[in-house]
Amino acid sequence: MLYLVSPATNGRDVYATLYAQKIFFLVTAQPRGATFEVIPYMDARHYAEMNLNKNRREKSEDLITWKELFNQTFI
Repeated sequence: MLYLVSPATNGRDVYATLYAQKIFFLVTAQPRGATFEVIPYMDARHYAEMNLNKNRREKSEDLITWKELFNQTFI
């Protein structure tokens, strides 16, 4: 099972495995399915940090949720 860690770029999202939270995937949704690419921990953290910065700039109501998820996943 996977859970969403952060949106990435170009319609892709970063997911992590629910049980072994050190395996991250860059998932691209396509009309005929999805592609999964294993990415390193630091790349996943980078995408999550970019998402936090974007939400801070935009003063998004979702910032607290993304911050909690970031802390649970990476801290």
